[in-house]
Amino acid sequence: MRELVLTEIGRLDVREAPIPQPAPGEALIRVAATGICGSDVHGYTGENGRRFPGQVMGHESSGTIAALGAGVDELAVGTAVTFNPVIVPAEDAAGYAGREQHHPGKHVIGVAKDIPAAFADYVVVPARNVVALPDGLPIELGALIEPLAVAVHAVRRLPAGSLGRVLVIGGGPIGQSIVIALRDAGVGTIIVSEMDAARRELARRLGAETIDPADGPVADQLRAGGGLADAALDAVGITPTLRDAFTSTTLGAPICLVGMGAPQVTIDAFLVSTEERSLIGSFTYGSDDFADATEIIGADPDVYRALISREIDVADADTAFSALAAGDGTPGKVLVRFDREEETR
Repeated sequence: MRELVLTEIGRLDVREAPIPQPAPGEALIRVAATGICGSDVHGYTGENGRRFPGQVMGHESSGTIAALGAGVDELAVGTAVTFNPVIVPAEDAAGYAGREQHHPGKHVIGVAKDIPAAFADYVVVPARNVVALPDGLPIELGALIEPLAVAVHAVRRLPAGSLGRVLVIGGGPIGQSIVIALRDAGVGTIIVSEMDAARRELARRLGAETIDPADGPVADQLRAGGGLADAALDAVGITPTLRDAFTSTTLGAPICLVGMGAPQVTIDAFLVSTEERSLIGSFTYGSDDFADATEIIGADPDVYRALISREIDVADADTAFSALAAGDGTPGKVLVRFDREEETR
């Protein structure tokens, strides 16, 4: 099988490897499509220190079940699926159900450096982490469920009473997914702050209002257009965007930090303490969030089609990573297709 290997920082190569075999309790998935996550790009460039040379990355995937290990009776070969990449030990799965991200010994497929992940023709995952796609959903759209699960969880981290007028900072793929999750949660007004014009246009297509932070302070633009936000979600995660979240919300507002653009940020403590704002972290999701994201995309697949900017062949992955790292202006998600070769035979 083919797998994409981070042979060195800034370089991906296609390598041949044996097809893995599922152990008891595991499923072998024939990968159809894997999305390029921002964290993968930051790993490619070495920015985040969470990907390593020799690693096979990839955690936003869809495909079909190719084989099942012993003892797996709840799944069937040929079923179209995705998988939840947050893995907890089997003996703790029941105790951490719905909050798997809190397990101190968890690992994440695509992040754990010694576990081959989903930028490959095949990937092995625990059967308990496999999620069937809704009937009729185009298989490539299943690769978008994982980022939507991130967004669903982040929105749920905010108090329900704060979801009146919500600011989303960053209009990339996660910010776009947050817009959809906020819509699903019944939020009336969603404003996306994003510098890139193409991403602003995509956010408007999803039902959000948009502002360009280059046009002036975000807080001033909000005041001029209806008032400060009741809550904010920062999908970038650097000092300037977090500052915008604090200054552009009402006193007492909750701020959810989703983006991990920098390992350290600086905040104005008075904007937290004297104005009683709350800073809330959000990382990945629980299994319930993942299942609900699957239902959301299944109910409105045409909306999600708009989030795919392009689909590429495996051989073009290194070029795509390099372009994304250079900020090529891609507004939405890039999918690496591992099934095209089979389609053209």
